[in-house]
Amino acid sequence: MNQLLAALVAGLFCVSVAQAQDKKPAEKSAPPAAASAEKPKDQKQKMGFCNKEAGAKKLKGDERKKFMSECLKG
Repeated sequence: MNQLLAALVAGLFCVSVAQAQDKKPAEKSAPPAAASAEKPKDQKQKMGFCNKEAGAKKLKGDERKKFMSECLKG
């Protein structure tokens, strides 16, 4: 009985710690208006920015490749 209770308490502790680690800081997310106003400088952020822009313009195929290339160059 004591082992079962100890296992239950340990399991609840692990779940609460895991949930606490999943939350992201609010400062990393930028408002959508600010994201479209200027391009990010980090390559990974540029890729996401350009990808969203291409999706918003509904570009596909060669048009999308050309747009992505120009957008990533700056």
